[in-house]
Amino acid sequence: MKHLLSSLILCLLCACSRSDKLIIGTDATYPPFEFVDENGQITGVDIEVGREIAKALGREVEFRNINFDGLITALRTGSVDLVISAMTATPERRKSIDFSEPYVKTGLSILAAKNSPVHSADDLKAPGRKIVVRLGTTGESWVRENLKEAKITSLDADVSCVMEVVNENVDAWVYDQLSIMNYHTKHANETRAILAPLREEVWAVGLKQQDEELKAKVNEVLARMRNDGSFSRLAERFMAKEKQMMTAQGLPFVFELK
Repeated sequence: MKHLLSSLILCLLCACSRSDKLIIGTDATYPPFEFVDENGQITGVDIEVGREIAKALGREVEFRNINFDGLITALRTGSVDLVISAMTATPERRKSIDFSEPYVKTGLSILAAKNSPVHSADDLKAPGRKIVVRLGTTGESWVRENLKEAKITSLDADVSCVMEVVNENVDAWVYDQLSIMNYHTKHANETRAILAPLREEVWAVGLKQQDEELKAKVNEVLARMRNDGSFSRLAERFMAKEKQMMTAQGLPFVFELK
């Protein structure tokens, strides 16, 4: 009986611990939105958004580093309560999960190899064009839908996609504007960034379907952050370089939703 009582108490404590904690899934390989810093801590714009949501809920927060193509499964099975990971709110994803109001507007763009024949979106359409995509992303779905005659390589990490371009194994990589700018800066001698959007997209917080109470609270926090300058401060802290590059090319910054 003593052992049974101890086990029951332990289970109750674990249940309380889980219910009191907001668990957020993120793929921490995507600076400046989510990445692991020099101290081994997950940080970035999305992480700060998650902290603000947890604070508003009065709950402790835990971030779980999960590969991007496993995030929706983690949410649907209850391993995490939210997904905040630069995730585009697409009709396909809405079939299995719900989304908050958007907090970022961006677009798909192109990282081309320095000597690639790709200089515009139209150049991607040439038969046999070699394109690399990140597995499970909207870049992959766009390429498969629109470039039927391309030779497509799907990889599961940003750095692998970048190196395919740098080493000229492919003509181009289709991914979001911010990443393309970031990786082009790191490999300026080997790549070219073609930033005009192939398609505009919005990012949002992923939630379980029909979790209307949590969705309302998340939307409330996002609205407050837009109105009180929190997103502008996060841009100054994490994205000064990206904001400067977009402004220089006459592109609206990602937090400018209208």
